[in-house]
Amino acid sequence: MVGKKRDYAFSALTGAILESISDGVFTVDPQWRVSSFNRAAEEITGIPRKEALGRLCSEVFKSSMCEAECPLQRTQKSGKPIINKSGYIIDANGDRIPISVSTAVLYDEGGKVIGGAETFRDLSEIAALQKELQGRLRIGDFISHSQAMRPVFEMVPSLAASSTTVLIQGETGTGKELLARAIHGMGPRLQKPFVAVNCGALPDALLESELFGYKKGAFTGAVRDKAGRFALAGDGTLFLDEVGEMSPALQVRLLRVLQEHTYEPLGATRSEKSKARILVATNRDLAAMVKTGEFRQDLYYRMNVISLELPPLRRRKEDIPLLAEHFVERFNHLQKKNVTGFTPAAYSLLLAHDWPGNVRELENVVERAFVLCTSKWIGSEHLPGELTGSRSQAVVPGGIESVKRAAEQQSILGALKRNGFNRAAAARELGIHKTTLYRKVKILGLPLPEQNGRSSRTPIK
Repeated sequence: MVGKKRDYAFSALTGAILESISDGVFTVDPQWRVSSFNRAAEEITGIPRKEALGRLCSEVFKSSMCEAECPLQRTQKSGKPIINKSGYIIDANGDRIPISVSTAVLYDEGGKVIGGAETFRDLSEIAALQKELQGRLRIGDFISHSQAMRPVFEMVPSLAASSTTVLIQGETGTGKELLARAIHGMGPRLQKPFVAVNCGALPDALLESELFGYKKGAFTGAVRDKAGRFALAGDGTLFLDEVGEMSPALQVRLLRVLQEHTYEPLGATRSEKSKARILVATNRDLAAMVKTGEFRQDLYYRMNVISLELPPLRRRKEDIPLLAEHFVERFNHLQKKNVTGFTPAAYSLLLAHDWPGNVRELENVVERAFVLCTSKWIGSEHLPGELTGSRSQAVVPGGIESVKRAAEQQSILGALKRNGFNRAAAARELGIHKTTLYRKVKILGLPLPEQNGRSSRTPIK
């Protein structure tokens, strides 16, 4: 009697353990019918235990490893367990779930085979984290994990491989030159020169000589030939920033270079060939300037073969923590410091600011803070008045993680609203697995409507 009680207690304890673990566990009898199915197995597959018991395991556990690749079948034949074999299953909703599987043979007290056991672990979170890390896009010094930046990053490899002219548009400080350098750095001209010219920083006469060069005697003081930026770029890339500031006369000369790939240095009697790839950028609305007659229509269409638009930092605030950490690492290296990062109050002020100067302004703020900071943490006292004055009420209490949490809440809720609270669509826009979205929505405590945006009957849980 005591033995039976001990066996019952042991069986109850084993059952409790199987119900409490996060790995799915099921067993089969010699006819491959499911004889047990724990709570985690129900959650991962989406199949209730009462529906799984007694059915063939292949009907319940719809896996890429069924049929010839079945690890449980291999274990039954060889008697050797299989550990952490990767694959996937199709759950009750038809979704593909990545898993790892381990198997073992079940024996009775006499050593007779009475079936098999399989444990499987849901790798959706790991796969989602990997995807999120992959979603941290980086080309050269240009980094982001904002969905608003994804179209730009997706186009860069194709643009880098071509020689076509690219027009990069965006507000001042959004990183137009960084993007141009990234396009150059990923293409076949990587080992060739990258020459940048800010067309808005030079007076007209000087800009012309800078771009095209001049010959000896072309004007008073021209005592020798000087190569222009087109010549210096050679077979590489010439980046013309702020082309919207060019005068009409220079616009005509640039149009000829783009159309005929030739130019004439000042004072020259013959044209010279240009082999440079041209990338142009502006912070002005060239289409509007064409309508007002400030910019040549033919030049605009010749430059606007491919257009990329960099969104301002205020439209991708989820990038602020990533960029701030990036600048901290850079200035730690440059200034031989060991600053850990920002305090929660400082992070909150960064997130509350509208950043009219965009990424360049953020970089300058971090550099300023490094000059003033004598401890391991950059605090609000190290930030300029435009961040601390009118925005002090926006401080988020708690640790740094709570600040990042606020940015994540804003990003996820925005994606859900744009997609009518359809979680699958929002997850696709955010570039994460939908199970990760479910987890984040629950953890962040986001307020959601009763309906999920996909059907009128399915509530959000």
